[in-house]
Amino acid sequence: MDLRKLKKLIDLVQESGIAELEITEGEEKVRIARGGAVSVTPLGAPAPASPGGLPAAPAAGAAAKAPVAPEAGTEGHFVKSPMVGTFYRAPSPEAKPFVEVGQAVKAGETVCVIEAMKLMNEIEADASGVLKAILVENGQPVEYGQPLFLLG
Repeated sequence: MDLRKLKKLIDLVQESGIAELEITEGEEKVRIARGGAVSVTPLGAPAPASPGGLPAAPAAGAAAKAPVAPEAGTEGHFVKSPMVGTFYRAPSPEAKPFVEVGQAVKAGETVCVIEAMKLMNEIEADASGVLKAILVENGQPVEYGQPLFLLG
């Protein structure tokens, strides 16, 4: 499914106040629920089940690391994730990171990559400034609107 469609669907859910939206398109099914739950699964994919045949509850250790919350009173501009996906600081594992703390960043400069649905999306800074903090670990899943960087 097209990432622009996903973003529009997420915005629709946030603006309309509906609790949940589920859409099937071809072999993909998208379910967006208020509170940040977004899942894309191919049709026919079996749901994980417990030995009793009931859907399995996620293991406590399998939960993603909680995103770093911006500190109250922190001044600067947050560069936020425009989509749900996996955050990467560099274009490939052996390449150097796009940006480092203390580096001057210009609006429009690529600061990271977010992988979503096997597509690598370059994320650009929406403002200029000096990079004060990187708020996400490399390889960590990120949510739509989650702060990634703090510019000062």
